[in-house]
Amino acid sequence: MVRTPVYMDYHSTTPCDPRVVDAMLPFFSHHYGNASSKGHFFGWQAAEAVRIAREEVAALIHSEPGEIVFTSGATESINLSLKGIYEMFSSRGKHLITVATEHRAVLDTVAHLEKMGAEVSILPVKSDGLIDTAELESAIRPDTQLISVMYANNETGVIQPVGEIGRIAKDHGVLFFCDATQALGKVPVDVMEDGIDLMAGSAHKFYGPKGAGFLYVRRKNPRVRLIAQQDGGGQEKELRSGTLNVPGIVGLGRAAALAGTEMMKTMEKIRALRDRLETAILDSGEARLNGHADLRLPTVSNLSFGSAGRGLLEKLQKDVAVSSGSACNSASLEPSHVLRAMGLGDDQAYHSIRFSLGKFNTEDDIDFVLERVKENLRSENLKT
Repeated sequence: MVRTPVYMDYHSTTPCDPRVVDAMLPFFSHHYGNASSKGHFFGWQAAEAVRIAREEVAALIHSEPGEIVFTSGATESINLSLKGIYEMFSSRGKHLITVATEHRAVLDTVAHLEKMGAEVSILPVKSDGLIDTAELESAIRPDTQLISVMYANNETGVIQPVGEIGRIAKDHGVLFFCDATQALGKVPVDVMEDGIDLMAGSAHKFYGPKGAGFLYVRRKNPRVRLIAQQDGGGQEKELRSGTLNVPGIVGLGRAAALAGTEMMKTMEKIRALRDRLETAILDSGEARLNGHADLRLPTVSNLSFGSAGRGLLEKLQKDVAVSSGSACNSASLEPSHVLRAMGLGDDQAYHSIRFSLGKFNTEDDIDFVLERVKENLRSENLKT
């Protein structure tokens, strides 16, 4: 029996894995020390838990534990990276490069930096959502300090050629920041192999708690320096002051450890479910796929439904949790900036639906959603 409503908005957030919850619970009421309290057992206990979590996150992305800075989530990490680098190096150059399909956390931050004097090049994408790396390389100037390109898009799942971008950045002596929020736990991420200098991540995208995230800051070849955006007690190597969220950090670490060991098997299952859902809808002739068919995450299908799409979304939301784009931009009445950047008209973008699946979805969920899509499309088409 299907439990309704069926959740297919995993790119927005994921439920905490029960094993993550179990790991966190003692740190709310039993092991409640402040990790900065160096003079007693409770503080040592909290600090040890943070140390272990730092190792678990580092293992997931193939970095050193000392390169992990804990934050409240990816948005804070993005702000710390982009603003911190700009302030550190603005005397040498004020040019930044990013992409039109980045998350609003990046685009709004660089818009803020433009008001502070930054010069920003926003690269277009092709119709499949991929950037042209030759165009990226030609956009680099002598005063370019940073390239910011996300690993995988939150709306379409399109995976950018991160390794090639890292190589281009290194060839030109430019820092490379990567928002890997949506990719972590879904595809292998290796900051060393891909030449990433700074990277953001958020626990709640891979079955960890909300309010816990991290920033990777490279310490060697090159040693990356940035200006802190939050002053106070000097925690996290003085890059992010404030009392550490020990339960959240423990949950982040446990989620990272589980992702590292279970990712491939879990993603194989999710891909099969996603493909079954997507194939049935596309074969009906009622929709088209947005984004590259192959170079994308195994967890998402972004589909345009023509004029029936908006009504379909409204009807589905009664018993199927899906979205029309980024959850962080859902309050806006504007069509998806990601889909428009890929060449879709406003009408096509308005009538697109993102189905994003996760490890708790089942075959029965797919059957239920397909039936709901079929009957609601029939209802919408009768209106036209």
